[in-house]
Amino acid sequence: MTQSFTPEDVYLERVVSGLDVSAKNQVVCSVKGADREKDEYFSCLWLISPVGDEPRQLTWGSSLDSGPRWSPDASQIAYLSNRNQGSSQVYLLPCNGGEPRQLTSLARGASDTRWSPTGDRLLVIGDVTVDPNQRQEGCVRDDGAKAKAPDPDSPKLCWRLPYKLNGTGYILDTRSHLFVVDVNDGQTTQITSGDYEVRSAAWSPDGKKICISRTREKPNEYHCTDIWVLDVENDNVRRAERMSFDQANSSSPSWSPDGRWIVFTGSLNSGDPQCRLWLIDLETKEVKGLGSESLEVVPGDLCWTRSGDSVGFIQAREGVQSAALISVPEGQCKVIAKGNRHLDSLALGDGFVYTAEDPTSPQEVYYKAIGGEQEQKISSFNAWWNERDKLAVMYRSFCAPDGDGGTEDIDGWVLQLQGGIERKRKTKGPLLVDFHGGPASYVDLRFSAHSYWQILACAGWTILSANTVGSCSYGRKFSERLRGKWGELDLPQHLAIVKQLQIEGVVGDSIAVSGTSYGGFMAAYSIGKCEWISAAVVCAPVGNIESHFGTSDGGYYSDTYSIDAKKIEFHQLAYRLSPTFIMDNVRTPTLFIQGMEDERCPKSQTEELYVKLAWAGKVKTEMVLYPGADHSFSVSGRPSHRVDALQRICEWLESCIENRS
Repeated sequence: MTQSFTPEDVYLERVVSGLDVSAKNQVVCSVKGADREKDEYFSCLWLISPVGDEPRQLTWGSSLDSGPRWSPDASQIAYLSNRNQGSSQVYLLPCNGGEPRQLTSLARGASDTRWSPTGDRLLVIGDVTVDPNQRQEGCVRDDGAKAKAPDPDSPKLCWRLPYKLNGTGYILDTRSHLFVVDVNDGQTTQITSGDYEVRSAAWSPDGKKICISRTREKPNEYHCTDIWVLDVENDNVRRAERMSFDQANSSSPSWSPDGRWIVFTGSLNSGDPQCRLWLIDLETKEVKGLGSESLEVVPGDLCWTRSGDSVGFIQAREGVQSAALISVPEGQCKVIAKGNRHLDSLALGDGFVYTAEDPTSPQEVYYKAIGGEQEQKISSFNAWWNERDKLAVMYRSFCAPDGDGGTEDIDGWVLQLQGGIERKRKTKGPLLVDFHGGPASYVDLRFSAHSYWQILACAGWTILSANTVGSCSYGRKFSERLRGKWGELDLPQHLAIVKQLQIEGVVGDSIAVSGTSYGGFMAAYSIGKCEWISAAVVCAPVGNIESHFGTSDGGYYSDTYSIDAKKIEFHQLAYRLSPTFIMDNVRTPTLFIQGMEDERCPKSQTEELYVKLAWAGKVKTEMVLYPGADHSFSVSGRPSHRVDALQRICEWLESCIENRS
């Protein structure tokens, strides 16, 4: 006998990340869960075999163990852990048994690690303390790697952008730099310094060079990143050369096994979230696009085949994600593992290893041989889904207006209880239109991102989430059509899809809306335009585009790109499009959900909308603020807060629908 999904399922979910494949084709990963009693997360390392052996747990306890990396000879695993109740440090775990050994003691902790080709050293990215009062490259303190974090109550000098970051807060007293650590004795040498941040790094095959992704030093370009190559001798940088120039954002550099190429992901324009592949020819220093311009890549590690002739990556196309290979330097792309689902982690050995999930199947680890016919599920971390009611999902196209007098096909996900809503309701059930974020994104299929889908579907709701105009993964032209037209082009498409579902008899007249980030913008915008909407849940929205420009950690570059305007035109467009200026029209009961430490869509955005509705007094409205929660609250916020938010969202929607019936 199965049962419905509930908010308490947050404590059962296991999330896999950090996949890595050894030279012997063994898979290691990190598996995260929520501790109900401690109200915090834990994560442990697991060993998985692609040939069918049972997964084996490698680390235990309540610490956060993440980012595992196999040594070149597969004899030990380097990983990050806070097991000593402090910041994350690098630990080494022998694979023949024994306790992990702490390798680093960085005062501000470590955030990433990579083995040298010979296995005797590690590249480690760690934070160093700086003095923001210096306002320039010399701001790095001589003892920055040893100095503890600055006093959180000290004055915060702001002299450039960005000065804050979602999930971190104030950032001008810290820089992330690169260290080389001796595996035998733990001797640590800082090899980069300056007024920039190292985002990622990789060794050359001969161990004599390092490629890094790092931020720029110009005050208003600090959010941009470039690829550099460092010549290293005796753990000292002899020469640093910038390799990428045309790309505004360059990340995840990866060196080919023969040392000839560096492949990376990036976008040309600041504020543009759509990434493609780029290739550096180290013989000619030429940088060119790899594959077609329309090929969209999910940011993350790029994995070379052992033969060195191709690179594995996660491709985004038409709203779904696939594991793919692209040949180097030809740029011929081949999809290896596809389906209507979300992939979140990828590694490459003799075959592809990846995590996958969709609205009816939980996240698990899969293996598929290159050239093989069938994929294999090689984990069962979320077997508890077998005890839940079965759901049915359709991924289909709808006819919608294109904003230019014609029509076009729009893809959308429709989720229901398997067997039909009649199992829970006597009449046609209500519809929840859940708008995705971005706007240059697409529907997020992760259970952790919106568990209310499954909960409401079990209660007889139909869930609709569509990739309307502005969504990425459908080509740049489709995405860029929404620039400067937020809500004006995509809302009519959502409404056309709702009408089509009603004509088909799938849903009745009770319609609710919800969304987070840009999805929150759309939820607020829709209730300002449509009085007939029965209920709304607005989470971490953009409410006022003009004030978001000045209060978000990235609004000054992302909003100007998305709105496609400058100065006076930006002001006019912001006024025309922002939901806060149409709140007087709202007749829909509205619940606002907001993290108090959100720096991406700050709580002032929600407060503007809430105060407008509450002051008008025309409709029931509530706002819930979650202390310590940032913009990723729905996925990684405090477990009890996530459960509370899910309960409030579902209860609000159910009660509003009942009152309007």
